Amino acid sequence: MHEMSIAMAVVEQVEEAAARLAADGAAPAAVREVRLEVGELAGVLPDSLSFCFDLACAGTVLEGSSLSAGTVPGRARCAPCDHTWPTGMPPQLSCPRCGAGASELLSGRELRITEVRWAEPVPPGHLSAPLAEER
Repeated sequence: MHEMSIAMAVVEQVEEAAARLAADGAAPAAVREVRLEVGELAGVLPDSLSFCFDLACAGTVLEGSSLSAGTVPGRARCAPCDHTWPTGMPPQLSCPRCGAGASELLSGRELRITEVRWAEPVPPGHLSAPLAEER
């Protein structure tokens, strides 16, 4: 279940952001909500991620926070004919126009933190949300 390692990484990144805020004198009391973008091709099960997130938050500044995950649709591009199409699930990786294999996946593999909502407002000019690197 790789959703647990993903949930733990999200918690770790948000805790690091909270520590940076604390070092800057703008520490929020707690986290209210974490928002993610999850590509439909990332292989992440939303219900499992939500369950694991609740477990990973225990005893942290995220305890009691909610997780919202928006889905990023998969899209591919064919180099020979320059056609783009939604891959869907299961993914269609051959071009529906000419039959060639997908030359490039344009989207759908994302996994990133897009926003953190703190329980207390963070003063202007301070970090408002850590942005996770794509995985």
